[in-house]
Amino acid sequence: MDAAQQETTARARELQRSWYGEPLGALFRRLIDDLGLNQARLAGVLGLSAPMLSQLMSGQRAKIGNPAVVQRVQALQELAGQVADGSVSAVEATTRMEEIKKSQGGSVLTATSHSGGTSGAPTVKRVVREIQSLLRSVAAAGDIIDAADSLAQTHPELAEFLRVYGAGRTADAVAHYEAHQS
Repeated sequence: MDAAQQETTARARELQRSWYGEPLGALFRRLIDDLGLNQARLAGVLGLSAPMLSQLMSGQRAKIGNPAVVQRVQALQELAGQVADGSVSAVEATTRMEEIKKSQGGSVLTATSHSGGTSGAPTVKRVVREIQSLLRSVAAAGDIIDAADSLAQTHPELAEFLRVYGAGRTADAVAHYEAHQS
């Protein structure tokens, strides 16, 4: 890889960090590890071609162009967290991944949360994911971080909220939510 390619890749990864909270290579590798997938299976669940997934992971391409794919990534992140905390079994995760794969966008969160058999009061994680989904539907992660930075001096709590829910990981947002309930 020559210097120009290295610079292009570094820029793409930095854009990914601002848009998605981290480079997609790291995010996708974590999903692969946490959900027991390989790259081809992850690409299939997300609705991407294997070469496109590879380009996103390597930084040859910066942005996921399809909003439905971004929502599937978010749904897989939530699912990985549920598998990690033991609230979803590996067998159930496989079923949920098929549901995520079939989703066409819209409210992926609502489609997957009803399949768990829970009804009535929403779970903390569901509330947090709804807040994240709403914020991320209005602005990209980089824009939310910029807004948080501009508010940090005068409204640090609001800036923290934007960073945690608008560009952070679900687990961090759940911890923030629980810490601020009285």
